[in-house]
Amino acid sequence: MIYFASDFHFGLDADLSSAARERQVVRWLDAITKDATEVFLVGDIFDFWFEYKKAVPKGFFRFMTKISEMTEQGIKVHFFLGNHDMWMFDYFKKELGVSIHKDNIQRTFNGKQFFIGHGDGYGPGDYMYKFLKKVFRNRLCQFLFGWLHPDVGIPLADFLSKKSRQSEKDESRYLGDDKEWLFQYACEVVEKQPEIDYFIFGHRHLCIRRPLNDKSTYINLGEWLHNNSYAKFDGTDLEILFFEKEDGRLFE
Repeated sequence: MIYFASDFHFGLDADLSSAARERQVVRWLDAITKDATEVFLVGDIFDFWFEYKKAVPKGFFRFMTKISEMTEQGIKVHFFLGNHDMWMFDYFKKELGVSIHKDNIQRTFNGKQFFIGHGDGYGPGDYMYKFLKKVFRNRLCQFLFGWLHPDVGIPLADFLSKKSRQSEKDESRYLGDDKEWLFQYACEVVEKQPEIDYFIFGHRHLCIRRPLNDKSTYINLGEWLHNNSYAKFDGTDLEILFFEKEDGRLFE
């Protein structure tokens, strides 16, 4: 089985505290370990993350321990950089044995082709963020931020992360095929690569499954602040599921 999830936003309280949600995610990882061969964590796992040369943000020990256990058992775990944790470098690769992906990737599983990425900065519009993304991923910018003491840099970035959330669009409703930027982006890609079966994204914070054509399907994984949604591919079909959530919402 191959599993996909995104947008845990550890460090941010929501329906559950961040610590309680971390325990919930670990329970989910425990549950899927029995049959998982690969796990794709598609960005914004942390509400903020920055790796200094000699320090990382404190906490998240249970989650990191579980990920290490999974990779030691031979389960391939993939981390994608999101817009909230784009300053992840090689700590998780060296310490936990995960694969880090900065951009979209394509994979084939049992004859089905997958296009996978967090999704931030793709599609039409959102030009200010696209500019800021280039700035934040600039090595000079990262180097300069790294000179701030962690006791200053981490609270500052955490504050900016929460401020940016206030300007985000309504996440509770589908805006329409013509206004959903990631859906539009998938439409553009599938015109050039009609062989793709599934587009898997995070970022949007709304669990979505929409057909692009007779073959291709757009999937947004949603989030774990309120909905606890994830996807499972059994080699034939891809299913959207909800963990410890009887009223999980899926837009189709």
